[in-house]
Amino acid sequence: MSTDFVLSRLLDKPSAPIQLTEPVAVSGLPTPALVLERSILQKNIDSMRDFLAAKGKGFRPHSKTHKCPIIAKLQMEAGAVGVCAAKLSEAVALINSGLTEILITSPIVSKSKLKILNKVLPIGSDHDINIVLDSMIGLEGLLECLDADKVIGVLVDLDISMARTGLRSDEDLMRLLEKIQKTDRIKFKGIQHYAGYLMHLDNYGKRKEKSLNAWQTLEDKFLILERSGFSCEIVTGGGTGSYDIDVHVERLTDLQVGSYIFMDEEYRSIPTQTESRFTEFTPSLTVACTAISQPKQGMITVDGGYKAFASDSVNPVCDEIEGVDFHFAGDEHGVLVLGDSDTSIRIGDVVRFVTPHCDPTVNLHDFYWILEEDNLIHSCWPIVGRGCSW
Repeated sequence: MSTDFVLSRLLDKPSAPIQLTEPVAVSGLPTPALVLERSILQKNIDSMRDFLAAKGKGFRPHSKTHKCPIIAKLQMEAGAVGVCAAKLSEAVALINSGLTEILITSPIVSKSKLKILNKVLPIGSDHDINIVLDSMIGLEGLLECLDADKVIGVLVDLDISMARTGLRSDEDLMRLLEKIQKTDRIKFKGIQHYAGYLMHLDNYGKRKEKSLNAWQTLEDKFLILERSGFSCEIVTGGGTGSYDIDVHVERLTDLQVGSYIFMDEEYRSIPTQTESRFTEFTPSLTVACTAISQPKQGMITVDGGYKAFASDSVNPVCDEIEGVDFHFAGDEHGVLVLGDSDTSIRIGDVVRFVTPHCDPTVNLHDFYWILEEDNLIHSCWPIVGRGCSW
């Protein structure tokens, strides 16, 4: 009963764009509001595609960043080989919108979730919905819950040093592969490897060295696969922080980039090969807040706090007004320190901020307000994957 309830609630969520009865400026939005500049979003999507294509790599962007089928479809239209979903519920939202080229990048082992996967999986093999496995328990549960007329592709998740998910043992890898080989309902597709802890290393040289070393360490696993007669259609991994490094891995077929579409302050603050800040992609996502109070001279309070921004380490940043420092002042509020500049922000003004960490910030909002090139908002896009944590 519980699985039927959560599934039906998710399937009932609207996913189509919502057109406003009349366009509105950012200053006319109910704040805090998540504002997405469409032209910059598209530019970022195209720039990543073009860079990877020039290096002979595909892109398999992560929907955990945007949680929005509309954006996933834009990425597919731009040439993505598929989209990633970190959780089953995110994948259900994508499948329900008509997408069938999906990789679920976290292992699924519970019977309740495997039964939901079975319900939403199309009959036969005329789809490209894949999952990752890293345990015999996960494989046996999948076989138990998968209907006889359904087929699913699997990638084996391999770990080197992140210690989150993924196999390390050669023996465990072979046992898993031998079991997969004995069933027609599960098709081995390839390998996933993700070293997320390397994405924000603040030294580009170390980030490059550790990223390439991690892939090189996996070479023994690939040799085991080849000697056992397994070929990898897909070798996927990497991310925004290592996108220009991982392209040098010959075996890698595609990259699981995510935050490049929005560019948050955590990513902007890391150095690239030639620059002290990550500027290859432009921030397209901001949170608009309203100045609501002035506790004292040189400070002003806005209506966005921890309920509007998610942060692991850094604070929101105001690009449009120089000399403004944001400080969290609780769940509902932030305080702006105006500094020595002649900046004038008055009560009632609307100010936009680049997000500290885009993925969980998106998860705090119901909609993207879509800012067009005429500097007006004509529509909003539902964040269907908000709260999709199962």
